[in-house]
Amino acid sequence: MIDALNRRLLALLRVPHDPEPPAGGPGTLRVFRSGRAFYRLNLAGWIIKQVFALAAFLFWFWVLMQWESSARIAAENPSTLPQPVQQAEAQPATGSENAEASKSSPEGGRRKARKKNIRPEELLARYAHTTPSLIFTLLWVAKGISLVVYCVQLPITYLVLRLDYEQRWYLVTDRSLRLRSGVWSVRELTMSFANLQQITVSQGPLQRLLGLADVCVQSAGGGGAVAGHQGAQMASLHQGVFHAVENAHEIRDLIVERLRRFRETGLGDPDEVKPTASVSASAAVPTSASESLPAARELLEEIRQFRAAITQ
Repeated sequence: MIDALNRRLLALLRVPHDPEPPAGGPGTLRVFRSGRAFYRLNLAGWIIKQVFALAAFLFWFWVLMQWESSARIAAENPSTLPQPVQQAEAQPATGSENAEASKSSPEGGRRKARKKNIRPEELLARYAHTTPSLIFTLLWVAKGISLVVYCVQLPITYLVLRLDYEQRWYLVTDRSLRLRSGVWSVRELTMSFANLQQITVSQGPLQRLLGLADVCVQSAGGGGAVAGHQGAQMASLHQGVFHAVENAHEIRDLIVERLRRFRETGLGDPDEVKPTASVSASAAVPTSASESLPAARELLEEIRQFRAAITQ
């Protein structure tokens, strides 16, 4: 079922399932993929995000239920309102002397302490008592919509996560290599061995723990110092990464060996067109005898006329 959904999603996004192999000799194609641990790591991160999102949804769901329950109880029985609120509403306005007396009296001190030490549920009941019922209706509608969105995004985000792992292709032939990744935005990079300059292997602490590494290949023109977004874009066009592979050293040794053979044998891209060679070759080919014979006769006739004019 998962494979069928993957095929439908790829067809919907118009992403070809398998990339076309780059230029190279027959039987020299090697295909590499990202390690299985890379998929497990991304899946663990996805699960953690979904658990936190569900916990936040349940927390606010509980807060809304408590809020609405406090408002309902306060509407049915106003005597259940917090005591500081009732005293504040029932106490009439008095003069400054009565206020000072109430503050200095033990009863006034206890009342002030109760006002300062309001518990969270009392504070929630106070605001729930003054909240219109329309607000609760809108909040429940918003919670329902958020629950639907959460349930819908679960299979979609999981499929995108799985496809992002499955659509990482690293193809190597004896003349070039091709790297393709991405689902929403597909990035495909083809590099010829004639332009490769540097091959590096990098491995972070987490990758070292999982047995993964990155193989970075850089072509000519990618080392220029250009600042800003343009420089980053130019660098990405001259740099390809075999991301999170399990056999990084094997890939590096394979590219180095094929690059050495490529340079020793002087192989070139059969699709390349060399205009300078074609022009020089055409210039070196002599004209046919049928074209050169009339020109030679005309030249010979002019020489004879010139000689006759000199002797006269």
